[in-house]
Amino acid sequence: MRSTVKRCAMALGLALAVTGCASPPSGDVGDARAALTQAAADEANQYAPESFKAAEEAMSALEAELKAQEGKWFPSYDKAASLAAAAKAAAEKAGTDGRAAKEKAAAAAAAERAAADAIESARKEAVRVGGKIRPPTKTKNVTPEYPEAARSARVQGMVIIEAVIGADGKVADAKVLRSVPQLNEAAVAAVKQWEFTPTLLNGKAVPVVMTVTVNFKLK
Repeated sequence: MRSTVKRCAMALGLALAVTGCASPPSGDVGDARAALTQAAADEANQYAPESFKAAEEAMSALEAELKAQEGKWFPSYDKAASLAAAAKAAAEKAGTDGRAAKEKAAAAAAAERAAADAIESARKEAVRVGGKIRPPTKTKNVTPEYPEAARSARVQGMVIIEAVIGADGKVADAKVLRSVPQLNEAAVAAVKQWEFTPTLLNGKAVPVVMTVTVNFKLK
């Protein structure tokens, strides 16, 4: 009997000693913190806010677990090690998502600038229809969608638009000259989808400026 009790006491003492010597997974925790810092540097909080929030929450859970174990006589850091791995993975994902979103935003901004430059260039080079410059023939027509709010309010009328038609016959830009406020957006959206035969000047296709009208009439 004494022998059994002694063996049990020795086993318990050994278990307590092992548990008492447990130490926090400092390396894993440091890696998780570094990954979150890098995600912040990559502006993931701005470009991938949901992923960054998830990473912050994972880090908070890790920090809470570390703090909870600090107050124990016999701490165990198995859960902390698992949380550290999860926090690192979440932070790395946030960083990846942030970089991808940032690159996409930069590409979109570059495309927008290029489109604006193309419009400005077309306007500078465009010749106005009139005299020897005959109006191009429309090859593609898109009927504007009548805005439901304007229809309900019985708003109708004619929107006059100045259209810049590129050398390729596509509408590069459209600006309202005569406005019907509730109908302007629909008119411009339709005109921008129109296509025309290219206008030739001395045998070369050139952009032109011409006035077009979009008539909204209730039946």
